[in-house]
Amino acid sequence: MLELPVGSRKEVMTYLEPFMLNEMSEYLKPVEEMWQPADFLPDSSKETFFDEVKELQRNTKELSYDLLAVLIGDTITEEALPTYESWLTMVDDVSRNEQGGWMRWVRAWTAEENRHGDLLNKYLYLSGRVNMRMMEASTQYLIQDGFDIGTGHDPYRNFIYTSFQEMATNVSHRRVASLAKQVGDKLLSKMCGVIASDEARHAKAYKAFISKAFEVDASEVMIAFEDMMKKKIVMPAHFLREIGLKMGQTFGHFTDAAQRLGVYTAIDYVDILKELIVDWKIEEVKDLNEAGEKAREYLMRLPDRLIRIADRIKTPTLEYKFSWIL
Repeated sequence: MLELPVGSRKEVMTYLEPFMLNEMSEYLKPVEEMWQPADFLPDSSKETFFDEVKELQRNTKELSYDLLAVLIGDTITEEALPTYESWLTMVDDVSRNEQGGWMRWVRAWTAEENRHGDLLNKYLYLSGRVNMRMMEASTQYLIQDGFDIGTGHDPYRNFIYTSFQEMATNVSHRRVASLAKQVGDKLLSKMCGVIASDEARHAKAYKAFISKAFEVDASEVMIAFEDMMKKKIVMPAHFLREIGLKMGQTFGHFTDAAQRLGVYTAIDYVDILKELIVDWKIEEVKDLNEAGEKAREYLMRLPDRLIRIADRIKTPTLEYKFSWIL
C-alpha cells in the first residue's frame, strides 16, 4: 500500500490524474494511425461502388433474423454516445482541467467510440434489410431517455462499471464477428473484430485506473465494487424501445436474441466478474477495514452463486418481430 493520506475521493483522483495523463498513450493510438469507417465501406467516389454495395447486400442476406436484430441493437447502443460522454464528464472529484488526464481521456475515448456507431450505421443502411427510420427513432429515444446504471457521480463506481461494460461489449462484438464469418460475411466480421479490439483496449484502461485506486483507497474501492455487483451491472441500452412502446420494452427482446445466439449470456456476465476479481487481485488486497473485508467476502462468493442462477435460466425460443427489420 502506498503511503498517501486519503481523506476523500478527490485526493485519490488528484493522485490518479498524472497516471491517466502519462499512461494514456498505452491505451490510445494517434488519430492518423487508427482505422476509420471509410476503410471498410464501399467508396461512393469509385465506379465500382454499386457493385460493392450489391455484394454487401448479398452477404447480408445470409445473416439470421436474430443476428441482424443483435447487430442493430449493438449499433443503437454505440450511437447513444452523447449520453455516455455527458455522464463521464459529470463524475465527481475529477479535475475539469481541459488538458488534464481525465478530460483528455474522456474526449479521446469518445472520439474512438464515435467511429463504431458510424461504421455500423452505414453498413446497415447499405444492407437494404433495415427500416432505418425505425432504427433511428430508437436511437433518438435512447439518447433522450438516458440511463440509470447505479453509479451516481462516484468515480470508483463509474470506473468499475466501465471496466465491466467495455469487457461485455468486447464479448458481444467478437461473437457477432465470429457468427458473421460463419455465414460468409467477411466484411461484417472484420468490422466487428476491429470494434471488439477497441473495446478490449478501453477495458484495460479502466481496469488500470481501478487497480491504481486500490493502491491508495482499497476499502472504499472494494465497497464500491461490492455495491455495483449487488445492484447488478445493467447494460447502457436497458431503456431501449421502439416507436409505440414504453421505455425499456424492447431491451428484453434484444437480450433474448443475444442469449439465443450465444452472443452475450448470463455465463458471460459471470466470466467477466471472475476476470475482474483476478485482474484486480481481490483475494490479495491488504489493509482493508471491516466493511472492506465483508465486501471482499461477498465478491469472492458471488461467482459461484451467479453460476447456479445462470444454470437455471432457460433460453427464450420465441422470436420477437422488431420494427427495425424489413
